[in-house]
Amino acid sequence: MTSLQELYTRFLGESVWEDFFGPGGQQDGMQHLDCLFYPQKHGPAWRTTACGGGRPDSAAACLFDAIVRDAQGNLTLDPLRCADCESCRRACEEGGLLESRDILPALDAVKRAEGLVYVLIAPAFLGQFSPQVTPGRLRTAFKALGFDGMIEVALFADVLTLKEALEFEKNIVDERDFQLASCCCPMWIGMISKAYHELLPHVPGSVSPMIAAGRMVKRIHPDALTVFVGPCVAKKAEAKQPDVQGAVDYVLTFREVREIFKAAGIRPEQMEESEKDHSSRAGRIYACAGGVSEAVKATVERLNPQRKIAIKTRRADGVPACREMIEALRRGERDANFFEGMGCVGGCVGGPMAIIDAAGAAANVAHYGEDAAYRTPLDNPYVFALLRRLGIHTVEQLLEEEDIFGRIFA
Repeated sequence: MTSLQELYTRFLGESVWEDFFGPGGQQDGMQHLDCLFYPQKHGPAWRTTACGGGRPDSAAACLFDAIVRDAQGNLTLDPLRCADCESCRRACEEGGLLESRDILPALDAVKRAEGLVYVLIAPAFLGQFSPQVTPGRLRTAFKALGFDGMIEVALFADVLTLKEALEFEKNIVDERDFQLASCCCPMWIGMISKAYHELLPHVPGSVSPMIAAGRMVKRIHPDALTVFVGPCVAKKAEAKQPDVQGAVDYVLTFREVREIFKAAGIRPEQMEESEKDHSSRAGRIYACAGGVSEAVKATVERLNPQRKIAIKTRRADGVPACREMIEALRRGERDANFFEGMGCVGGCVGGPMAIIDAAGAAANVAHYGEDAAYRTPLDNPYVFALLRRLGIHTVEQLLEEEDIFGRIFA
């Protein structure tokens, strides 16, 4: 089995010279090196080659007009308009855009870490690395890489489901009220905050499950290193946002982790089991479009079965559908009081850095959800044990808690 030092050295060579010194020659290569070693300076998409004349597909695909020309006439990304939806990268036929890659700095940080090192795994993980890779085997594989543990972010999705259900119970008191979710999708939150700022009062002040997981780990172990792993490139940008920065040190995609396992000679499907499941069905299904709505709806109905104003959900997945849903809401065409938006078609399982197709991943997530011992966070003793550890004993305390689960949108 390859040592971490050998692994780091191997990726230093392969990633730089084989993957990133491409058609642009030395100038592009130096840009790639800068992106590789200083990812905090760069957005989730890099321009790797100069785009040709006219309006390339990547610019036309941007629904937020975030792709603009600089003083030299080159296309560039305007961070104030960019909603991190990744439409430009998906549509770029010239291969001029690549996702940010954090393998080198993440491996270096793991190698040098003096405290504990944790993987925070996204709810979409089941089956991504092979059908035989169970949660327990994946946990053991990460330990073989040098991590001290793997935490399923679905547990923190449970906590935030409970928080959003309590927000709904508190704030939706007549037919005119409505709530916008989901906190887990940075594209959706970015779109509202940048393009539909007037709707922010309808967004619960909650961080994403990823940020909540990172903050909780660092509350318990202040010197810990946290690495989130998932199918989403936009999470790389979310982790660097000023109001949540520091909770998650690095973000790796499923594909990046697959490369690491391959280079290290680790075959997760052959590892021993190390089962430690703590999440309910509600937290696990966050990975699929409609999962947040279903989770919150089930929790609201468990909280108050006799509620006079029932929760009515509507969801959209994919950037065009999300925009259309919000535009309809602004026109007064409203048939729901809980709206969920997910930037990728199919939800997180349809993320650009997922390894398997969205339909197969959704089936895996559904199966994993059905296998959960608990249906909602209200049934999950681990949720309440976690809250007690934080000193949260009442509904009011959970709604007012800011250090772990709270966020104030600017």
